[in-house]
Amino acid sequence: MEIKGKIVDVVNRRIYKGSVVIKNGRIEKIIETEKDIPDLFIMPGFVDAHVHIESSMLTPVRFGELAIRQGTIAVVTDPHEIANVLGVEGIRYMVKEAERTPLKVKFGIPSCVPATPFETSGAKIGAREIGDLFREDETYHLAEMMNFPGVIYGDEEVAEKLKVAKKYGRIIDGHAPGLRGKDLKKYVAAGVSTDHECTTLGEAVEKIEDGMKILIREGSAAKDFDNLSRLIEVYPEEVMLCTDDSHPDDLCEGHINRLVERAIKKGYDLWNVLRAATMNPVKFYGLKMGLLQEGDPADMILVKDIDRIIPEKVIIDGEVVYERGRLMETETIREEPNNFKAGEIKEKDLEVKYEGKEKIRVIVAKEGSLYTEERIMLARVRKGYVEADTEKDLLKIVVYNRYQSGIKPAIGFVSGFGIKKGALASSIAHDSHNIIAVGSSDAEIVKAINRVVEMKGGIAVTAEEEEMALALPVAGLMTNEEGLSVAEKYKEINHFASGTGTRLHAPFMTLSFMALLVIPELKIGDKGLFKIGEMKFQELFVE
Repeated sequence: MEIKGKIVDVVNRRIYKGSVVIKNGRIEKIIETEKDIPDLFIMPGFVDAHVHIESSMLTPVRFGELAIRQGTIAVVTDPHEIANVLGVEGIRYMVKEAERTPLKVKFGIPSCVPATPFETSGAKIGAREIGDLFREDETYHLAEMMNFPGVIYGDEEVAEKLKVAKKYGRIIDGHAPGLRGKDLKKYVAAGVSTDHECTTLGEAVEKIEDGMKILIREGSAAKDFDNLSRLIEVYPEEVMLCTDDSHPDDLCEGHINRLVERAIKKGYDLWNVLRAATMNPVKFYGLKMGLLQEGDPADMILVKDIDRIIPEKVIIDGEVVYERGRLMETETIREEPNNFKAGEIKEKDLEVKYEGKEKIRVIVAKEGSLYTEERIMLARVRKGYVEADTEKDLLKIVVYNRYQSGIKPAIGFVSGFGIKKGALASSIAHDSHNIIAVGSSDAEIVKAINRVVEMKGGIAVTAEEEEMALALPVAGLMTNEEGLSVAEKYKEINHFASGTGTRLHAPFMTLSFMALLVIPELKIGDKGLFKIGEMKFQELFVE
């Protein structure tokens, strides 16, 4: 096969007319020419340097179908969502499924399953299991070390996991929101080499100067690109691009290609931008992905315009896997592994008895951020019980253990969702993935939770007499259904959710992170309210 066009050579920072000769899945020869060639740019495909495929609600094959359309050829993924549900079995499922997609998927082994000891997950992965997996495959690395306090203060279990990674010479990815100063230096000295949690330029620069690579994140919930994109110009060798968590509707609109477009539009050097999206992650993670050099795997995308990157054709290992809206056919495994034992709940299970204290501790959710704040508000008390107050945007939030039956839900209050009627519920609740729900009344929350229980995983919206739901039978996180169809269903559910009054762009994504106890400040797990700054549970009522 011979492909002709304008060759975008990221390695040598030049664009020239030529043809790429492909043989046996590799680039046999690149020929420069002055002859007329098609009006197409031939360029390396893009890399998402850190993504949780499960957050797309799609299995790896179905995720690949959407990502490839956007010119993404490789991803570095941490399957810790399914690992928290199913343990090593879940990781093996993801690896097996990923073998069926032409998308090049590099797996990290989750370092924090469970993410914290302060919640209930479906499984545990220790240093022994990590070592066993490293022995199986030399390409695995240690995925994001979220327990940064454990690294800093020498937790024995954390230290053993780091020791195993070093023994096998594996990259250790980081996760250290807001970490700076002496504690940051300890974290880096322990062998952690990347971070994707920076939200300010100052934090990112300090981490780079201490030796870390920074992954600039722009996902469905966490959006840090505008704050951090300047790094592409100042530290072009030290940055990569990632989405971390993207829902299917957003994947249909764009992936890393849209970040490349935005960076170019900001006036950043083309080669620095493309480097961050291609060469940097390929080199750092040792990806078996070509960069348009002779002898490389024949991986490339063809586009008409670099300023508006819409792939006309995607070639992976010499095969045309996408061309003008048509994808190469792939088959997904029909397995649906799960871990779901929770039964239905009743309104009585959600009652919060008034204890004589008028003030309560409230989680404040923010659009476009995984961070929350704590606010003290006056409780609304009726007939001896504390209830939601939609006029003040004070809603009840519930986390319900899905791995055991008969466990009382944890109950708190949240502001920022803006729901006036109805409720949202989901079995996607980072990172332990218990059932999480928020709503205007106990009755609505119960309906939404019980719909998720009935499906044994999924997302649901209730609004008085109406409801919508999307079943996620694979670990309560994903579906085998075709990606474009799931994206359309998710759009419909999001639109329906907007009828509850919520003002959030991605309310389900935001809701899922209300249970992520490793991100500041106040969150809620299945055992209660938790503040990471103090590393302890918090009482709902305050003086």
